Amino acid sequence: MYPDHSHNAPVQRAVEVHQPTPLPPAVAVPAPVVPVQPGTVPAVASIVLPDGRVVTGYAVAPAQPEPVAAKPTVSRTAVNLALGGVGFLAVCGGLLLLTSFIAALTAFIGQLIILAAVIFGGWVAVQLFSASSHQGGTTVNIRKAVIKRNHFHG
Repeated sequence: MYPDHSHNAPVQRAVEVHQPTPLPPAVAVPAPVVPVQPGTVPAVASIVLPDGRVVTGYAVAPAQPEPVAAKPTVSRTAVNLALGGVGFLAVCGGLLLLTSFIAALTAFIGQLIILAAVIFGGWVAVQLFSASSHQGGTTVNIRKAVIKRNHFHG
């Protein structure tokens, strides 16, 4: 990854480590007790990078997430009211569907009755006006008949 500089003498650089010095408090009056970070000063760490640069800094602890607040409890009355409302809407919707079904069924039965009447009426008309069925009946030719005192003479 980095070029090999084996033909040159290795370069050594001095690494300086700085230790911070704590500052004395500016006010001599005792302050109220407030929770603060630990009183010890963390050590400074230095890292030498492959290109020779030196990085100095403090080690930082990872931040802790805040605890999740507990959800407030839901009132049992509110739950019962909500469930009752859902049940009422379901019943109303079911009654609406039932009413629509009954209306559609009534219309369908009415159509079937009309269809049966048309078919039966057509069958009766065919039986009355059919010229092909002369079994046992008397055929009267009105043009040639002579009517005398309500009697037909042919």
